[in-house]
Amino acid sequence: MTGDETRTAAPAAARTPSASVLPEHPGAPAHAWRKRLLVVGIVLAALNLRPAITSFGALLEEVRDGLGMSGSVAGLLTSLPALCFAVFGVTAPRLARRFGPGAVVCAGMAAIATGLLVRPFVGSTAAFLLTSGLALAGIAVSNVLMPVIVKRWFPDRVGSMTGLYSMALALGTASAAAVTVPVTDALGGDWQAGLAVWAALAAAAVVPWLPFVRERGATSGKGAPEPPQRDGQGQGESAGQAPVLRITRSRTAWALAVFFGLQATAAYITMGWMAQIFRDAGVPAGRAGLLLAVTMVMGVPLAFVIPRLAARLPRQGPIVLALGVSGLIGYAGLYFAPAAGAWAWAVLLGVANCAFPLALTMVGMRARTGGGVAQLSAFAQSTGYLISIPGPLLVGVLYQHSGGWGLPIALMAGLLMPQMIVGVLAGRDRTVEDEAAS
Repeated sequence: MTGDETRTAAPAAARTPSASVLPEHPGAPAHAWRKRLLVVGIVLAALNLRPAITSFGALLEEVRDGLGMSGSVAGLLTSLPALCFAVFGVTAPRLARRFGPGAVVCAGMAAIATGLLVRPFVGSTAAFLLTSGLALAGIAVSNVLMPVIVKRWFPDRVGSMTGLYSMALALGTASAAAVTVPVTDALGGDWQAGLAVWAALAAAAVVPWLPFVRERGATSGKGAPEPPQRDGQGQGESAGQAPVLRITRSRTAWALAVFFGLQATAAYITMGWMAQIFRDAGVPAGRAGLLLAVTMVMGVPLAFVIPRLAARLPRQGPIVLALGVSGLIGYAGLYFAPAAGAWAWAVLLGVANCAFPLALTMVGMRARTGGGVAQLSAFAQSTGYLISIPGPLLVGVLYQHSGGWGLPIALMAGLLMPQMIVGVLAGRDRTVEDEAAS
């Protein structure tokens, strides 16, 4: 393992009982089958963290026609993921401490399955919003807990495990974008059935988490509390209390939250609107969905490579800048020749969207302890998703009132500049525990 990944492991055994939100501490003997099952659960959960969004984006025009949506309301729907992730994501650490992370993730997968199954058939925009919100709530808590689970169970493999579930997430994202339109066509052009089929994948993801449902956050697998912390963090706190970092004092936490928010803005604009940009440029619907899939599938190999590379570097700023430049070139292409160079722009924007696995990796690297990762993950993701809410909505409003994609694309490109700046700041070699204590 690399030096950076190994360093993340060193403090893992030195935590207070409730600093962990996971049931077993790394020093306890764990059955091999449980770890293998957990890997399967992580992969299946990650596969379900985006199809609710990209399947909708691929059929946006059909859903708008079927429910009578305006462009502004469609923009609201593309902003809904960020809103739900911000509102529900912040509750994930507390829920995990109370019920155990296995129960929370299992319930999250069940919520995704229920929401995806019901929402196409509700018959009104308001009900479509509510049932989408149910699925997105399940995604939100799982989003926050994935870095925590990796840090807790695989402390010496943060980069590789983050890459694994980021790759699975990208695969699920791309698959939904690529096959939703063909599946809908195979089902007789019924967009409702085309959206509902993704509930089956979420239902399958419930199964591997069932053995972890009864675990509780503050104890080991044998019911014994974890050993007290020895690194000076959280001293003076009684057993059972979570050491609470003053996370808002950390400049790195704020930089990471803003970086997370701006990359999420770009990602949800891409997932919600990119297929429509190509369709308006004269690209057939099936090919437009395939182009969106190409953008998403770029994250499959890169989501595995980038976290491993980032874990080897003391500073992640160069990766941030490389991804940002790729996005600027892609947006310029969309502006000047959306149809002629469609495949190239799809690839470049797919590279730029790999800021997401980079952000997740930095969450694991910018905190020394499991409790620190849990608090940083909740803060960065919840604050970041709040920041990202206006973006997709504003794109819908600009598109409706300007009658074209010039202004929306200019907005997307403009947001990359502050994203690169705060990404460089977030990538500096420091930890939130040190900053919060100073």
